[in-house]
Parts: sequence; C-alpha cells; structure tokens
Amino acid sequence: QVQLVESGGELVQPGGSLRLSCAASFGTFSASFMAWFRQTPGKEREFVASMRWNDAATYYAESVKGRFTISRDDADNTVYLRMRNVKPEDTAVYYCAAANYVRDRISDQAEYDYWGQGTQVTVSS
Repeated sequence: QVQLVESGGELVQPGGSLRLSCAASFGTFSASFMAWFRQTPGKEREFVASMRWNDAATYYAESVKGRFTISRDDADNTVYLRMRNVKPEDTAVYYCAAANYVRDRISDQAEYDYWGQGTQVTVSS
C-alpha cells in the first residue's frame, strides 16, 4: 500500500521561502518518478517538478525554474520541494505524486499512479 503524505504548506509573504515535504511509504511499489503538482480552484492540476528515482535527475516547469528545487532524503523516503522567491501566482494546493512507469511525458498527471492529499500554500502580504 502506497502512502504519500504532504506537509509544510502555509501562508508566506511574496519573496519568501518555504519547504514542502512528502513522506513516502512504498510497500512493494517501485517508483520511477516522484513529482510535485499544484492546483488552484477551477484549473487543471499543473506540473511543478519531478525527480527520476534511480539517478535523481530533476525536471522543472518553466514557471518555477531557478526558484524551486526538488530533492529527496533516501534515509526515510522523503521528497522535498524547496520554494524560494515565491510569488502570489504560486498560491495553490501542492500535491506529491509517484509513478511506476512514465510512458510519455513526466509533466502529465495521468502518468502518476499515487497521490497525496495535498498541502495549501498561500502567498500573500
């Protein structure tokens, strides 16, 4: 049974920083990619960043490149999203996701098999 539990979302001022965590319990599931997506009301879930599990290669949406960093702690299977210089448009519910095999695009939410419950990030002064 796979469990993904996000935490770390909060209210932060524009230009500030925060770090989201995703505690992963995989059981017998083999993850090839872990990712962060985000969603605002009335919009589709949007790709933010992903990491290929076997070599830690990282990929980012253009809107967050240079500001966000995805990383992991192998000791406890935790995936992080470090967010710097946040902007009001970063306000969203952030979701952690795990994929067993990506057939086409790592930015496509349909490629991911398991999702966390989400954590709210609000950027406002």
